Amino acid sequence: MQKTAKQFDGIISICRDLFSKKLQDYGASFRVLRTPSLTDQILIKVKSLRNFQITNTSKVGESAEENLIAIVNYSIIGLIQLEKGFADDFNQDKNEMLELYDKFAHEGKELMLRKNHDYGEAWRDMRIASITDLIYQKVLRTKQIEDNSGATLVSEGIDANYFDMLNYAVFCLIKMSEEEEKFETKLI
Repeated sequence: MQKTAKQFDGIISICRDLFSKKLQDYGASFRVLRTPSLTDQILIKVKSLRNFQITNTSKVGESAEENLIAIVNYSIIGLIQLEKGFADDFNQDKNEMLELYDKFAHEGKELMLRKNHDYGEAWRDMRIASITDLIYQKVLRTKQIEDNSGATLVSEGIDANYFDMLNYAVFCLIKMSEEEEKFETKLI
């Protein structure tokens, strides 16, 4: 699992770099989004990813990697919004936003390590398309919980689903990086 922990850190570093650059370009504009809007953004990205996997075509030029990085970042943004609530403006401290990003990335990694221990890294034997379907399922579950005003009878909450989507997207990116040695240079 040390290999997985190192790979997780590498993927998060790429995702965080893009988050940081967009934070510089746009400020914390995501702060005005309510969590259902973020869930819908993840829905858009996972549908694009699934369509690309089925058709092997993207007419807007977004790669599978770009969609997965967006899912990682939107999941972390969703966790930030759950903690802070949405704002009416986006004049937020950039350092605080990066600290929150790091906090939730770290919590996601810790959860991933615990689950990998219990499940024996079963995701390594899964197909990327299957993991993508799990992300899609988590998005639909999250939308249902949101439509029920966050109420669940026996299920985990919205935050748990965001953490799962984050980790599933990282798993896909790890698998892709193992399949394509040029993964990191393609994204930079």
